[in-house]
Amino acid sequence: MSLRSLALAALVPLAACGGVGSGSAPMQLYPLQGPIAAADPTLVIEAMARNTEGTSGPLTFRLPGKVKCEGTWSSLTPRTVSNTAGLSLTWRKTGGELGASKATVAGVNTGEIYAVCADGTRVQGTFVIGSGTVSGSGNATDTKGNVYKLLF
Repeated sequence: MSLRSLALAALVPLAACGGVGSGSAPMQLYPLQGPIAAADPTLVIEAMARNTEGTSGPLTFRLPGKVKCEGTWSSLTPRTVSNTAGLSLTWRKTGGELGASKATVAGVNTGEIYAVCADGTRVQGTFVIGSGTVSGSGNATDTKGNVYKLLF
């Protein structure tokens, strides 16, 4: 097997790991009040949040009329860090032990979204999210008088 074939065989499983399950999550904005809700009360605006394994990342969506909006989501997610160091004298673990670990603190955390659209509209909102999850809810408004329910 050539080096190129070997490299390709090693990369194919990694490429399969990408996509919605690894760092992206859909969000829905439901217009509740304002011109968009008055024009079509059944409309759901689909948004995509990226880097959902972190505490902030890019957010993209389109308002009616194909108006592209780009911005950021951010969540205040506390984490605990624990360091281990010491001597172990058990039969199973003879010798020293050294390490570090990070864990998400259980609870509900707050976050914000902010986006600027191609037509100058600005969308701003807040949400709550469960620790260690990519699900939450909140509210958002825009500079054209629209009010949205945010679910993800």
